[in-house]
Amino acid sequence: MTAVPASGVLPAVFMRGGTSKALMLRWQDVPGDIAAWEPAFLSAMDSPDPFGRQLNGMGGGVSSVSKICIVEPSTRPDADIDYTFVQVVVREGRIDLSGNCGNMLSAVGPFAVDEGLVQAPDGPVRLRIYNTNTAKRIEASFEVRGGRAVYRGDLAIPGVTGTGAPIRLDFVDPGGATTGRLLPTGAVRQILDVPGLGPVEASLVDAANACVFVRAADLGLTGTELPAALEAVPGLLNRLAQIRLAASVAMGIAPDRDAAARIVHVPFVGLVAPPQDSASLSGTAIRAADVDLTARVISNGLPHQALPLTATLCLAVAARIEGSLVHEAAHPTGDAALRVGMPSGILTADAAVARDGAGWRAERGSFFRTARPLMRGAVYYDAVTPG
Repeated sequence: MTAVPASGVLPAVFMRGGTSKALMLRWQDVPGDIAAWEPAFLSAMDSPDPFGRQLNGMGGGVSSVSKICIVEPSTRPDADIDYTFVQVVVREGRIDLSGNCGNMLSAVGPFAVDEGLVQAPDGPVRLRIYNTNTAKRIEASFEVRGGRAVYRGDLAIPGVTGTGAPIRLDFVDPGGATTGRLLPTGAVRQILDVPGLGPVEASLVDAANACVFVRAADLGLTGTELPAALEAVPGLLNRLAQIRLAASVAMGIAPDRDAAARIVHVPFVGLVAPPQDSASLSGTAIRAADVDLTARVISNGLPHQALPLTATLCLAVAARIEGSLVHEAAHPTGDAALRVGMPSGILTADAAVARDGAGWRAERGSFFRTARPLMRGAVYYDAVTPG
């Protein structure tokens, strides 16, 4: 193991990707091997923080802004870039590498171009990104001008002020990213025996990241509640946490509930409901006629302010799997993309699935995001690390 000093600096770019923010690091600059990352990364982001604000680091107090992305040129013949995602748990002193972050994926290609990790000609480019967490490949398409990624544009995405240049993300064969199977239990819906709740019907789907989908109505909800309202329901987050633990074991992500509790990133918990009128966090009305599905997602134990991008892709895939709870709740879309009403507005994702003698298969999933570099420099860390 490489010895790491008790304090140091990490060359970094701080970027927004979609509705997330993260420290972007080059592999050559990160401390030691993976075992040495945790102390340095926790210090840089200020975790654990029992106050939940991460004031003494680069984190922002919620999972969507407590992230690190590590990027390097790929040696794989089918990829240009390797990308490792690190979720820094806000209130606990640990990092989680169990899943991918789709929002920050939108920043990976532009970061690699800007930092000279890959050479890209001016004009439209399409970079092949290999996510080491899930062993899946994603293709990112965006514009390059003057040797740098273009960030200015007219695409607006829910939850982010202003507009930016479109970045298209195409997930190639996204099924089984966490467990190796699109339907980890082989069933499109099943009953979970949840301690303290009893039987709960759920659909367990693994596309881009593993998710457990349940009806909002089965938990006494409409599905239109905003994050603060969900947090205010007595005992709700604990009940959802118990569903997540039961699903994790059923999907084979963890061997038992104790082990499942230590894996915070996956599975996501999705609450689904039919299209309906609702309000967004900005106060803008969302009309039922403008959406095909209403959804809320619990990420790292808390209601997400928008939707995790990988969970949205999983929703789009699940909506095309006949018999799933998402398919049941969604308005039929035919070949059109799925429009999801969520806390920050309406998010659109496209997906294609196929069914043959071996069962359901996710062929692809795609959507558009924007990204922007916010700061370039070095981040300080002060940690005792193994030598």
